[in-house]
Amino acid sequence: MSSSTEVVLAEVRDAPLSVDELVDAVRDPRAGAVVTFIGYVRDHDHGGSVEVLDYSCHPSAADVAAALAAKLAADGRAVRIAVVHRVGHLIVGDLAVVAAVSAEHRAEAFEVCRALIDEFKSTVPIWKHQVFTDGSDEWVGLP
Repeated sequence: MSSSTEVVLAEVRDAPLSVDELVDAVRDPRAGAVVTFIGYVRDHDHGGSVEVLDYSCHPSAADVAAALAAKLAADGRAVRIAVVHRVGHLIVGDLAVVAAVSAEHRAEAFEVCRALIDEFKSTVPIWKHQVFTDGSDEWVGLP
C-alpha cells in the first residue's frame, strides 16, 4: 500500500485534453502500474447518429471533482490520481474525459480508476447536450 496518495489533477476545462499529460502527471517511482480511462465523443447514442455535442457544468464541478479524487485518495490504494473533463463544443472523436491512476500494483490501479470514472460520471455536475444528424437533440445528466 502507498503511504500517501496525491491528487495531481482534478479539473474541468474548456480546452482539448491530453492523455499524455495525465499519464505523465501520475507517473511516480513508487508506482508499478498506471491505468487510464479515455472517454471519446462517439458518433451515436440511443439509436441516433450524433453530429455534435456541448458539455456544460455547474460552477462547483471542479470542486466536486477534486473532493471525489480526495475521497478516493484517502484510502491509500493509489499513488497518484488525475481526472479532467472537457466542457464546451465537441465533435465526434474529441476527448471528453480522461482519468489516470497510478498504484503500486495493477489491481489497485484498475479498481481506483474504475471507481473514479464511475463516481465522476454520477456525481460531478456536468451536462451533455447532444445534437443528432436528424436535427433532434437531448440533454443528458440533468438533475
